[in-house]
Amino acid sequence: MIHAPHFKELFAIEHGFGTRDEESWLPSAGHAWAKQIHSDRVIRATTEGLQGEADAVVTTVPELWVSIRTADCLPILLADPGAGVVAAVHAGWRGTAAKIVAKTVEKMVELGAELTTIHAAIGPGIGLCCFEVGPEVSSEFGVTGRSCIDLAGVNERQLQLAGLELENIWISAQCTKCNPELFHSYRAEPGTAGRMVSAIRLV
Repeated sequence: MIHAPHFKELFAIEHGFGTRDEESWLPSAGHAWAKQIHSDRVIRATTEGLQGEADAVVTTVPELWVSIRTADCLPILLADPGAGVVAAVHAGWRGTAAKIVAKTVEKMVELGAELTTIHAAIGPGIGLCCFEVGPEVSSEFGVTGRSCIDLAGVNERQLQLAGLELENIWISAQCTKCNPELFHSYRAEPGTAGRMVSAIRLV
């Protein structure tokens, strides 16, 4: 299990980024998730179970885990414990291009969160070192030709543009493709990769 260091300092939340050894660590009950479709859709969870099709799940309900599953795409957890709002975001290249993390922040603010007190943790995902894409993908990020895209860096910038303080954003330095012994990776194991669960809740 991986934890964001600055999240440990926050009161009233629990969180974790799953690994290959702990890919599905949540209890069978008490958590909410979405059918992930590589979109920019944000959904609010008020009860446990499948919430519909979306790639970000937000809640204000204490003790309710919100979770997403990844294997190279970025897991991003957001929290404003003082306002009682948390979110879990699945950010692949399509969701990142569509600014799903910024739209999740907007939803959190609608539910009472404050931009200056929202904390973000960008968990392990495919790194700049390994995420080479063709022109059809790179063009979505204002780049031409075959390029390597820094998904974590793009999401960090989107969070800052959305109004978050830089010191409230943490990024994991671990690339899922570079560390197959620790993480599932769609690119390293095409067609056979498992999925890792990342989640957060208010307590």
